[in-house]
Amino acid sequence: MAKQERAIRTRRAILEAAGAVFDEHGYTSTTIAMVLERADVTKGALYFHFPSKESLAQAVLDEQVPFGAVPPQPCKLQEIIDMTFVVAQRLLRDALLRGSVRLTVDQCAPPGVDHTGPFRQWGERLMGLMGQARDQGELLPTVEPRDTVELLVGSFAGIQLMSRALTGRDDLGHRISVLWGHILPSIAVPGLLLSLDTAPDRGARVLAALDPAED
Repeated sequence: MAKQERAIRTRRAILEAAGAVFDEHGYTSTTIAMVLERADVTKGALYFHFPSKESLAQAVLDEQVPFGAVPPQPCKLQEIIDMTFVVAQRLLRDALLRGSVRLTVDQCAPPGVDHTGPFRQWGERLMGLMGQARDQGELLPTVEPRDTVELLVGSFAGIQLMSRALTGRDDLGHRISVLWGHILPSIAVPGLLLSLDTAPDRGARVLAALDPAED
């Protein structure tokens, strides 16, 4: 059991190191040697878990969507809102998530790395919640859930890139708040608008409720 736990910790250390390096240098410029130095593990340990740079990048990509986990909410639109703010908040300090996001928008990834996967995975996750929101009468009758989800996923991707370039993502919470301020009146029933929390610090408060150490 101790050996298995060490293997799990080693794998995680490699992923986190790889996330940091991919975030800083992009896929093409990242080397296995950089990851080894950052993770402080042997080449054998790395290749035991990840036989190639491509498999390592794919593993980093596969870690992205779980970072959006939030407590269930009676109002499913609020749950969707919370996911965007929590991801934004975690991007400020989690290197693995930052690396995964960088790889998602990196057009230089080789064919063996599915950098489009997170877009589809976010879409599927949000479609489930948007369907529940529709069934609970939270959406205007004119709303097409899939179109709305794809608009939201694409907008978030672009906004976080802009925020990273301009402020190192320091203003990302504000930018997500502005995004929701424009989207919600066009999709939510009017009676729901005043009860939805889209304040820039929403992500920090949700994380603090999940784990005070996150605050």
